[in-house]
Amino acid sequence: MFHTPSPPTSSSSPAQAQVVASPCAACKILRRRCAEKCVLAPYFPPTDPAKFTIAHRVFGASNIIKFLQEVPESQRADAVSSMVYEASARIRDPVYGCAGAICHLQKQVNELQAQLAKAQAEVVKMQLQQANMVALICMEMSQTTHTTPPSNNINEPDHHSSSPKPSLALDDHTITANLNFYDDYTATSLNSFWEQPLWT
Repeated sequence: MFHTPSPPTSSSSPAQAQVVASPCAACKILRRRCAEKCVLAPYFPPTDPAKFTIAHRVFGASNIIKFLQEVPESQRADAVSSMVYEASARIRDPVYGCAGAICHLQKQVNELQAQLAKAQAEVVKMQLQQANMVALICMEMSQTTHTTPPSNNINEPDHHSSSPKPSLALDDHTITANLNFYDDYTATSLNSFWEQPLWT
């Protein structure tokens, strides 16, 4: 006969599984036990280990803990962000750190301001040139209007005078007729002069 194992009695309860919290990134890198009230846990989560690595490389774990303990809890998140930013700048530029980045940005601002001032000066110069050109064109148009000769059409009424002015222009036929009349008049006068007696 085979012995069948008896099922567990109701009095025996399954063992409760113990939930173990994951250590923060700081404690994991430092290889120490993460306490329940770890001052680093809220600001260095286990999902972002690079954040603590950068800050620890420049400032050290003891200085970070000491600094956080001296800062009010409401300002600790901003303090950690500032430390991480400063540490990143120190790694890129060990001499100047954030000051070097600020100087570089200030230099770029000055260069951009100089370029902007130059562009504004060019715009003002172009506007003055355009204004001078328009004034010159208006002056030339005004002079052209004042120097336009009057119309030669004799049938066009004169608005400035009630009676038409006689034309002084003579054609070739009129001039020839006047010359012939002068020659005839001169010859007749000379003949009558020689025909008169010298004494009476």
